[in-house]
Amino acid sequence: MELTHRNLPIGISENLMSNSPLKVHITGVYGLIGNLVYGHLNRQPERYDVYGSSRRSASSIRADADALIRLPDTHFTQADLGDAEAMLQAIAGMDAVLHIGAVPDPGAPFEDVLHSNVVGTYNVLEACREAGVKRLVYASSVMAIMGYFYYQEPYNAIREERFEDVPENIPLITPADPPRPTEPYSASKVWGEGICRTYHDAHNIATVCLRIGAVNKEDRSLFGWTDSLWCSQRDVVNIIELSLQATASPCFHICYGISDNRHRWVDLEPSRQALGFEPRDGA
Repeated sequence: MELTHRNLPIGISENLMSNSPLKVHITGVYGLIGNLVYGHLNRQPERYDVYGSSRRSASSIRADADALIRLPDTHFTQADLGDAEAMLQAIAGMDAVLHIGAVPDPGAPFEDVLHSNVVGTYNVLEACREAGVKRLVYASSVMAIMGYFYYQEPYNAIREERFEDVPENIPLITPADPPRPTEPYSASKVWGEGICRTYHDAHNIATVCLRIGAVNKEDRSLFGWTDSLWCSQRDVVNIIELSLQATASPCFHICYGISDNRHRWVDLEPSRQALGFEPRDGA
């Protein structure tokens, strides 16, 4: 039997047949970032028809439960990223996927990281391939380069708050610099970028991988060394929407999604050039 989603055959999108709004699916839609993005896109019904999935119907521990925006039943699928068939059913008929769902904890057990971040990301990409979805935004993490922050100067001086040892012009880490993960979670994000590149090359899926900084429900930097990595809620929502727009043309980009912080040590110029991102906040 041919799989369908909302009575639409796999590989065929209503948006390709008319001028209807872009059909967007958000994985991890009840997580902090996923729900922020859902709320923003859903306020533009003339542009976006927004669907989402999550492994549970409640907000994640990182999100503000009181601010949670619920999806209508017609637009929500309760599905685990590790369930390939469920992800295919959820993604079929979409124009674009924002893959934000993941285990977000650097201290999570390897088995959990493997299930959601490795197998889950593979399942999402396979679902995109099988469903004919050609537009993807992947939520990577600044943790993919956290090794610089731990083991190399002057970045370690920022982490240790030895600001007298930080030069006025900090040498910025660019997307072209080698990844430097520090544990299974950050390594899974590097793997995710790699498998996204594989599917872009092999299956022509236009992709933006965003190395997102520290977003939190308080929407502020919580303590000293996180200032350099903080990303405001409106900046992360903005760069994700800009990334979605960028996938309207064939592309593969890895970009940083961070606010314009005083001790920022990652290069936002590629984000400006590829996406038009101009951060509005800073710590």
